[in-house]
Amino acid sequence: MTSLLAAVGLSLGAAIALGIARFAYALLLPPMKLDLGWSFAQAGSMNTGNALGYLIGALAFPWLSRRSSAYGAFLAGCVSTTILVATAGAMSDSTVLLAQRVASGVSSALIFVGGGVLASRQASRHPQDAGLILGIYYGGTGWGIALAAWLVPVTLGTGLHGWQPSWLALAAACGVLSIVAIRAARTADLDAPAHGAAASATAGDARPSWWRMRFALIGYAMFGVGYIGYMTFVIALLRDAGLSAFIVTVFYLLLGACVVVSAAPWARLLTRCKDGRALALLNGLVGIATLIPALSTAPAFAFVSGALFGLTFLSVVASTTAFVRHNFPPSQWPAGISAFTIMFAFGQIVGPVVIGWVSDGAGLARGFLYSALLLLLGAGLAVLQRPLRADA
Repeated sequence: MTSLLAAVGLSLGAAIALGIARFAYALLLPPMKLDLGWSFAQAGSMNTGNALGYLIGALAFPWLSRRSSAYGAFLAGCVSTTILVATAGAMSDSTVLLAQRVASGVSSALIFVGGGVLASRQASRHPQDAGLILGIYYGGTGWGIALAAWLVPVTLGTGLHGWQPSWLALAAACGVLSIVAIRAARTADLDAPAHGAAASATAGDARPSWWRMRFALIGYAMFGVGYIGYMTFVIALLRDAGLSAFIVTVFYLLLGACVVVSAAPWARLLTRCKDGRALALLNGLVGIATLIPALSTAPAFAFVSGALFGLTFLSVVASTTAFVRHNFPPSQWPAGISAFTIMFAFGQIVGPVVIGWVSDGAGLARGFLYSALLLLLGAGLAVLQRPLRADA
């Protein structure tokens, strides 16, 4: 039970890094787009900037982890992300906002990868609950999504730059969540003596070839392209289809709630599956969830899409961490998690601008169709991935 509570505390870092710093933008995209005169491609470029920063943070993490610790990166990420989210409430120049999104992407990566390493250590100490611990950590993103779904409507103004108070409210939420998340991360860091021993014992192990995990890596990159198109533009799609603000808020709350509870359904799969099948199954389900609003934006279909998406998309991320745990020695977990995070970031860099460009020319529904096809392609690639270790 203590390990699960620690995972819940760590999960609030995921709530900050993704649920608020990245995904709250979907709720604020329509008023920001209208206020600042953006096209869909310009609006998408803001999340591309965030993904670029995320890539920089992921590339830097292995270097930082050798000079500091996963806890140190997590702490720095929580503090800097809170400050950066607040700055979005004090500016309206598009170029400056883009720079802010890049910087918050860097800080979010430090939280997300650092928390993933700490959660992996917790999972290694409690192997019977390993899949559940990882699922709880990544599912914490849902707390941020649900919190944003509640905060943004009640703080959104109607005048010039009326979206700015919402960013300030979200920053305050990040500050509160950081207090709990940092304390949990500190406990997890102090509570992992076994990791240090395992790391030194396996330091000489041969690093598995990245080429041998190419199907999982490329499949995960396809996930990055496809899922971020959904999370960037789904609110705009529903609002353009005429759904009321109340229906859209309920949709986003449902999505967030499903992310929070998504750990349990897939825990056994993540604990047992040592190849690419978990990634393939979850990627395919996310693809189906993304295809639904491309076919119909009726409230019932939207809710089915949001529920299925919420129940699966962060478990895709958890499946890659589980793959690393099954196939890498502990000393190489930071490098393995970073490799997946880098591919994820590449996909996210491409996704928002490409889907936005398609949406400007052919409509948002067409953009969602292409996102779904890429996700299904990623599922097809991931199913080809085999274990990297003979004993896996």
